[in-house]
Amino acid sequence: MAQFSVHDAKTNLSKLIATALEGGEVIIARGSVPVVRLVPVAPRGQRCFGALKGKIALDARFDEPLSEEELGGWNLA
Repeated sequence: MAQFSVHDAKTNLSKLIATALEGGEVIIARGSVPVVRLVPVAPRGQRCFGALKGKIALDARFDEPLSEEELGGWNLA
């Protein structure tokens, strides 16, 4: 665990970010009191076209018009 003052953190921010990205623990302190931990942000998942292929099935009636009873529930105005 590496602890840095706010002043040192400002001066060496790029290096501290690199350390955190490599898995190192970076603590920033005010005086001798630790106040924050610098950690990498978890990457967002990427969308993949076709990821649900074979997991979703559409009935052959999918494109057929709805019955009057089913249409009545949609409150079409």
